[in-house]
Amino acid sequence: METQETDQVLFRFFETTSGEINKFIQTISVEHLLEAKELILSSEKQGGRVHVTGIGKPGHVAEYIASLLSSTGTPAYFLDGTEAIHGSAGQVRSGDVVLSISNSGETAELKKTVQTLKNNGAKIISITGKKNSWLSKNSDCFLFAGVEQEGDPLNKPPRASILVEVLLLQALSVLLQQEKGITNTEYVKWHPGGTLGQSMLTQ
Repeated sequence: METQETDQVLFRFFETTSGEINKFIQTISVEHLLEAKELILSSEKQGGRVHVTGIGKPGHVAEYIASLLSSTGTPAYFLDGTEAIHGSAGQVRSGDVVLSISNSGETAELKKTVQTLKNNGAKIISITGKKNSWLSKNSDCFLFAGVEQEGDPLNKPPRASILVEVLLLQALSVLLQQEKGITNTEYVKWHPGGTLGQSMLTQ
């Protein structure tokens, strides 16, 4: 591929992606984010826990978000979306909250997982790019995370959609962290290692 063609491809990717993210930020419902925050806080007050799940690439997002929440004052557990219907749903108790991530909101495996969790008494917060999807309609709280263009000519591989899912859930983590008043002292207790931990210790 010629250098000029490479530059054009990358320019279109960055331009499309930045455009989609900027449009998405304008559509974020603060009301729904606050609703999700209160659902989690209410569950925690009753001894409930938070779990994060997804199928495919959203599953990798789920692992990251579970880690991020745990490190900022909201203990969270990754739940494998496929393994859940083969016994792992046992980690979720009645009254727990599950963040369920799916761009389409129609994935067959996730439908089975969510239905199983709901039958076991869990509350579902859905994160999906389709407002009228099965997942959005079968959740206790719906957070929209959708884009029109993924950033490449195929418009199929999840790129921009993954970024907005992460961005939206990072926003939720900020609200929870703020609500709980997490300080540097508390944060470093959960992250004493590495350069980050050392930088906190010297403050």
